[in-house]
Amino acid sequence: MTAPWCDKTGHEIREAVVRGDVTARVVTEAHLARIHALDGKIDAYTQIWEEYALAMADRVDEKRRSGATLGILAGVPISLKELMCTKQGETTCASKMLAGYRSPFDGTMVQRLAAADAVFLGKVNMDEFAMGSSTENSAIKTTKNPWDLGCVPGGSSGGSAAAVAADLCSMSMGSDTGGSIRQPAALCGCVGIKPTYGRVSRFGLVAFASSLDQIGPLTKDVRDAALCLNAICGRDPMDATSVDLAVPDFTAALTGNVKGLRIGLPKEYFTDALGAEVREKVMAAIEVLRGLGAETVEVSLPHCDYAIAAYYIICTAEASANLARFDGVRYGFRHPDAKDMRGMYVMSKSAGFGPEVRRRILLGTYVLSSGYYDAYYLKAQKVRRLIKQDFDEAFEKCDVVLGPTTPSPAFRFGEKTADPLEMYLSDIYTISVNLATLPGLSLPCGLSSSGLPIGMQLIAKPFAEETLLRTAHAYEQNRGFDMGKPPIA
Repeated sequence: MTAPWCDKTGHEIREAVVRGDVTARVVTEAHLARIHALDGKIDAYTQIWEEYALAMADRVDEKRRSGATLGILAGVPISLKELMCTKQGETTCASKMLAGYRSPFDGTMVQRLAAADAVFLGKVNMDEFAMGSSTENSAIKTTKNPWDLGCVPGGSSGGSAAAVAADLCSMSMGSDTGGSIRQPAALCGCVGIKPTYGRVSRFGLVAFASSLDQIGPLTKDVRDAALCLNAICGRDPMDATSVDLAVPDFTAALTGNVKGLRIGLPKEYFTDALGAEVREKVMAAIEVLRGLGAETVEVSLPHCDYAIAAYYIICTAEASANLARFDGVRYGFRHPDAKDMRGMYVMSKSAGFGPEVRRRILLGTYVLSSGYYDAYYLKAQKVRRLIKQDFDEAFEKCDVVLGPTTPSPAFRFGEKTADPLEMYLSDIYTISVNLATLPGLSLPCGLSSSGLPIGMQLIAKPFAEETLLRTAHAYEQNRGFDMGKPPIA
């Protein structure tokens, strides 16, 4: 049975704390107790900040007693993905390369959550340097899916999704480079939103692929996602790519009204490659939205077939450049047996990075090398532009694009690790959104016959998060079934 307060949403907790029905300390203690009781089976947390979390909770309670206005996330217990820079604890990116590294600063997103009076429970597991779709690439531990401990939680934000699904936190912050928020959200039955590129500051997010990375929340419901975006979005002078655009009250978009909304159904997303059970649940969700007055129209995204190839050229090229800094000189792992500078570079990187990270660095270095740049990297950027144009044309006919988040429910451990391409195909429906710098949201639309969550994805125009949230909330409130809790919960 879920401990009191652990099964509540963030907005329910915040409202109770503001009213004085419960203290932030009591809520935090309940979550910490649940983590100690359950996380040994799930392995979502890499760091548990017990004293720090209780101190944050006490500050919230003192603030309330003093009559000060509480922040919009007052008392809400949140976990942070391992690649987010924090002065508290370590920032390891789930890699041997950064084991023991302590950031001298808090990232902008972390600062904004703290200013909103959130409580940080600790950090959660991920694929090393966010490179993976199953969290099997972590150098720390293997996180399990709470719905079936023999299945992956997705990746790279697998620890975030598993922690939210198992009520080990109320919300979790993840990052999404090619689906790393939305895919694990789908596999673990959570809501996950990747905002438009530039909507949230990346300052303090350890970079994987700088033109694709974006921070976003994984939550228990759509309202929590909107509430969290209210706290973290906005221009940041520390991030030149963050957009100077007014941040609306995203919760005001949750009207439940989708009458006249035009939903685009890409014919390329509903092929034989889509699992039968996923198709069934997504089509049922479409009927719910039609019943609420939304209209559907077929659209085409003809270049999405090339998305994975283009993505794995662009992201690996950027990873090769970004990860060059981890050389054992100033910080990070330095091999103890190195005898000279060349040996230090080669041995430290070979031992410090896991196989998937090494694979991507090598591929990225290759496509950027002399004689191959035009043939691979430049061509991939041209394909990226075509994918963006496909979406632009689709949005001339519709307000939101709807489809599956993943081709199938969660797969079993080891099922795809021997074939990297098969693993990469797990993100076939999510990658295009990052290439086109669009906002995307995944939310649960049912369970498979084996009791595993299935997610559907909504995609909107740049900076149209309000449209995503309005559509998702309307469906969530009218879907006619309860997803329930994972068996472990």
